[in-house]
Amino acid sequence: MKRTALLMLLIAAVVLSGCATKKYVLTETGAAEERMGKQVSEVKGEVGTTRTRLDEQATRHDRDVAGLSKTAREALDRAVAAGKLAEGKFLYETVLTDDMVRFGFDRTELSPEARAALDTFAAGIKSKNENVYIEIQGHTDSVGPEAYNYDLGLRRAAAVLRYLNMEQGFPLHRMSAISYGESKPVDKNNGPEGRARNRRVALVVLK
Repeated sequence: MKRTALLMLLIAAVVLSGCATKKYVLTETGAAEERMGKQVSEVKGEVGTTRTRLDEQATRHDRDVAGLSKTAREALDRAVAAGKLAEGKFLYETVLTDDMVRFGFDRTELSPEARAALDTFAAGIKSKNENVYIEIQGHTDSVGPEAYNYDLGLRRAAAVLRYLNMEQGFPLHRMSAISYGESKPVDKNNGPEGRARNRRVALVVLK
């Protein structure tokens, strides 16, 4: 009789112990699931915030590019395709007009006014201490053969590139010179003022 009672007590203890263990496991499992749910929610929130930030950056980039001149957009596309940029960003464009650069007729030498303008341009870049890439674009009016104007625009752009390299220390691999010749006028070529506006050198600064 005593043995039977003892056996019953042992069985009850095991059952009660099992129930307690099961209750403990269920409690811990529920807590773990709750913690995991919170962590998943936090991760989803961070992903959503990051996605929103990236969308905003893309929108700003698209808006900035849309506001560029056609030749500045083309400069950005060329630099990105060539792997020249760290961030693929347009910073700004400086246009040296004929009254500022004062190239002589059929000449490519830089005037004192042109050198002073380029010194100011270079000082602005150096003050920001940014690793930039510069495309120098030569533009002409329509007087003369198209092929000749293309070559003239290229020689003038190259003169600016040489000056920035030799006098201001800009590395050659961070610059390029191209010519649009007479193909991208900003004014009509049927008068001296319009032709003067079309004779220009544009410096497109990218990053």
